[in-house]
Amino acid sequence: MKVEERVPTVSELTARIRRALEDGIGSVWVEGEVSNHRKVAASGHQYFILKDANAQLSCVLFRSAAGGRTLADGEQLRLFGEITGYEQRGQYQMRVERVQAQGAGRLQAAFEALKRKLDAEGLFDPQRKKPLPRFPKAIGLVTSPGGAAIQDLLTVLHRRASWVRIFIAPVRVQGDGAAEEIARAIAAFGDHEASGFPAVDLIIAGRGGGSIEDLWAFNEEIVARAIFACPVPLISAVGHEIDFTIADFVADLRAPTPSAAAEHAVPDGAAIMDRLRVLDRAVRRTAANSLANHALRLGALAVNGAVGETARRLDAATQRLDMAALRTAERAADYLRRLDGALREKRRVLETMNPKKVLDRHGAGLVEMGRRLHLTLATELRRREDRLAAISGRVLLLGPQSALDRGYSITRLRDGRVLRNASEAQEGTRLETILAKGRIVSVVSSPAADG
Repeated sequence: MKVEERVPTVSELTARIRRALEDGIGSVWVEGEVSNHRKVAASGHQYFILKDANAQLSCVLFRSAAGGRTLADGEQLRLFGEITGYEQRGQYQMRVERVQAQGAGRLQAAFEALKRKLDAEGLFDPQRKKPLPRFPKAIGLVTSPGGAAIQDLLTVLHRRASWVRIFIAPVRVQGDGAAEEIARAIAAFGDHEASGFPAVDLIIAGRGGGSIEDLWAFNEEIVARAIFACPVPLISAVGHEIDFTIADFVADLRAPTPSAAAEHAVPDGAAIMDRLRVLDRAVRRTAANSLANHALRLGALAVNGAVGETARRLDAATQRLDMAALRTAERAADYLRRLDGALREKRRVLETMNPKKVLDRHGAGLVEMGRRLHLTLATELRRREDRLAAISGRVLLLGPQSALDRGYSITRLRDGRVLRNASEAQEGTRLETILAKGRIVSVVSSPAADG
């Protein structure tokens, strides 16, 4: 009789795989970049992915081996640990025993460099951040239409303020071209007249959580500058509470999650209604008490025969109120007229200070200055040319060539010195005589006579 081989259970098989990994590979060194890092607060253990361009490895760093150090996404590390199996999930992982830093990761380094650059330019300046509207009527969402973030945003916005109109600009939030799409959507909401987008009072831009690579579109410079240039207040809602992006630093408000962004964006309608109901009840009670008190007083006056006098006093008081109302209306109208006049005057002043008109005036002045400068330079140049011509004429008149042209000649010794005294010309001295046209070379045949 054939005995059937026993089939192992899943637990037994995964245990065999774990032992095979531990026996076959054991403890090794490996280098890579940290991604998707998570730390469990209760245990202090850290779970993350170590990756390179082509592969990734699940890792766990227990608190006892961490030595108080907390890793971060983007760090480039060299790890030593044992390759083992995590049987409950049927996957292999490295149980890290030692950590050596290899410098910041490529993305983290790029993040820090851009952060320093934009901070130096003033894009993070708190003084330029715009206040959020207290009761926005329309909100624009810049996010992925298929992500979890949009569901969180819509749920919270509808629950807290169902009267607010929501407009969605669907964009990609990761991958090639995502940053450009996000920047274009923000710019379109900011300039709705030119883009055809609806006018909104507030913008929320963001996405759900992920690794530093997943969130990288919100670390691109093009997105940061689009947020900075946007005239509409903007809330950045990227990732989870521990995630920070460049967009968070530039935005008018950074929300730790999309749900938190929605809560910051609109007031709690239910709380407002509760407050209004409380106020309504208080007003009704006050009015009822006041009417009851007045009724009692009127009854007492009727008993005392003073109703007629009270009616006359009420008529007089009513007339005084009417007169006061008329005076108030007249003063208000006069104030509005003066305010309108002041506004017109300010508009006129602003119109005169319009940059284009100021530039046009200065431009016309510069043209006129340029014309006068050109005329002045031309006149001065002609004057100097005339003066130079006169000087040149005098130089030519007084120069040796002019004397030669009049029939004189110049005689020079062999060394080039001009012969001025006949005693310098001894017998045999070679002379050169320069005429108006040509020259004559001669030799002295007899010494010069005394004279």
